[in-house]
Amino acid sequence: MEGQSMIESLTVDVIEARKVVASGRRYLDVRLPEVFEAGHVEGAINIPFYSSVTPEEKVKNPQFVQQVSELFGKDDEFIVACNSGVRSKLATLDLANAGFKNVKNMAGGYLAWKKAESEEALEGSN
Repeated sequence: MEGQSMIESLTVDVIEARKVVASGRRYLDVRLPEVFEAGHVEGAINIPFYSSVTPEEKVKNPQFVQQVSELFGKDDEFIVACNSGVRSKLATLDLANAGFKNVKNMAGGYLAWKKAESEEALEGSN
């Protein structure tokens, strides 16, 4: 598969991602630790895709795939997310290319997750 069509096939919306996590699958958060600590999905595992991000450059975590491999099997189903869905697309592609068969990028990232939580809470209060 070419890059764009491959990532489209690996991407799910937040509603599907929430179902996957609710079924007991894990959520891999690829944001920097300080951003993760400021707020994250309950039970999420943090392995940053970038080791540093500055206005001038983003430095990829050279151990990313290895670190993920230490916690997830190649057949494990899990969601990959960042803040808005851009970084997690890259991380998901790297993982798929490394042989992870059931990895899914969550479109919209943590922001979409929080929005879905808020909408769910509003619906529940009506």
